[in-house]
Amino acid sequence: MHIGFDGKRAIQNFTGLGNYSRFVLDLLAQYYSEHRYSLYTAKRPTNAVSIPNSVNFRHPGSLSNSTFWRTLGIIGDLRKDRIDLYHGLSNELPVGISRSRIPSIVTIHDLIFLRFPEFYPLMDRTIYKYKFQYACKNATRIIAVSEQTKSDIVTFFNIPDEKVDVVYQGCNSIFQSTATEEEKLTIRDEYQLPTRYLLQVGTIEERKNLLLSVKALKAIPDEIKLVVIGRETDYATEVKEYIETNRLNSRVLFLKNVPLKDLPVIYQCAEVFVYPSEFEGFGIPIIEALNSGVPVIAATGSCLEEAGGPGSCYVHPQDEVQLAWHINGIINNPSKREEMIEAGYKHVQCFSEKQLAANLMHTYQKALTNA
Repeated sequence: MHIGFDGKRAIQNFTGLGNYSRFVLDLLAQYYSEHRYSLYTAKRPTNAVSIPNSVNFRHPGSLSNSTFWRTLGIIGDLRKDRIDLYHGLSNELPVGISRSRIPSIVTIHDLIFLRFPEFYPLMDRTIYKYKFQYACKNATRIIAVSEQTKSDIVTFFNIPDEKVDVVYQGCNSIFQSTATEEEKLTIRDEYQLPTRYLLQVGTIEERKNLLLSVKALKAIPDEIKLVVIGRETDYATEVKEYIETNRLNSRVLFLKNVPLKDLPVIYQCAEVFVYPSEFEGFGIPIIEALNSGVPVIAATGSCLEEAGGPGSCYVHPQDEVQLAWHINGIINNPSKREEMIEAGYKHVQCFSEKQLAANLMHTYQKALTNA
């Protein structure tokens, strides 16, 4: 089977959508090496991008700087290359894909822009809705990264339930490696990490709700700090003003541009991982934390219970008192913390690479059968 993929995010994006795209390619190259894989991208990858050697790059030649190729001209190349199946990895499909008679799959990561329109400019919402809805209507099958996302696809776009498969995401296998005490000491020294700290990872934007974690600090012992890793948006200013006003400067450490190789050790040194996001499509940082042996407290209201499993704790995303209560209950009870860690290890087996690869391939086979 010759499978084509939209490669834009795989070679340009080093966070969510890019990580997912590379994760899919790695899985298939490792577990289904008998198939052919082609990555369609208008730009050449940089040395910083790691793509399996077995994946063939396909570029548009003279249109290398054109976005029209990705949405329109690519169909001709898919036919020329005799692609058996095309997978849009990041919410989009080329215009005319259904008329081309090439079976197609699109992965929809979330519809947050419809649930929380206040977080997105009108123009962005309009473009997203057109692209996402077009892809869902014209795809042979749809992959949703969570049951929550599947429910939203069915509800907002009136898509038949049976057309959507839930295929969860995993995280980079680097998070399954346990750091030595020497490695932990090195990372602690390099980043000046506190002796005991909570950890929150993700873009510092309003939806991710960092302010709730900061507010909870006031009801937690002073020796417990908060380490924050993520790209800052305008929302970070609001959070830092609250920190300043409430004299919490010594208790919050912001880290930027942390390389992937250092992240697992920073996770493993944390007391608790907090993720009080208002809404997510899935919640990869939770999987990273569970693989790292860290108890998780997340927010209710979206799909985070799917990612965190029954052994994690969940709070209302506007209740800092409840968040502080759970944090204190974990840091003051070593046996409870160990129970949560063990339950987390058990739950993340649902997201093993072998199982996720098999789930992907099962959806591919259904798309070929239904075409």
